[in-house]
Amino acid sequence: MTPQPPFDTAVIDFAQAIGLLVRRARAAGGAYDLSWTQAMVMARLDRHGPATIADLARAEGMKPQSMGATIAALEELGMVERAPHPTDGRQMNIALTAEGAAVRSSSQNAKRTWLAHAIAQLDDEEQKTLFDAGEIIKRLAES
Repeated sequence: MTPQPPFDTAVIDFAQAIGLLVRRARAAGGAYDLSWTQAMVMARLDRHGPATIADLARAEGMKPQSMGATIAALEELGMVERAPHPTDGRQMNIALTAEGAAVRSSSQNAKRTWLAHAIAQLDDEEQKTLFDAGEIIKRLAES
């Protein structure tokens, strides 16, 4: 039987493995070199629809000025656009453009395809273990 690594070492190894998996999935995701924050903003807009910069900043735990810079970069790439807020003329809503939605969809599909191919290389027992671990990871993330 293989000796178990110390808990702290196992935690570090696990965190590094998750980081490597995320980086590989992001790399498979496509041609646009979006930052983590830009990708998260696009995901939020895709799921929840248009929002103000203040709303997006609050949701992502950022300062509105930092979110403004993120939105400006996405706007320059043609991923988002500004439109007048429907009830508050002092504010602007940020929404995904058709190109932004297409890039997001294409990126998600590429990531899923890469991950499905990688998982298909595992045997049945490893796949079950991985999917069981996914449920545990989800619980950790939601706690």
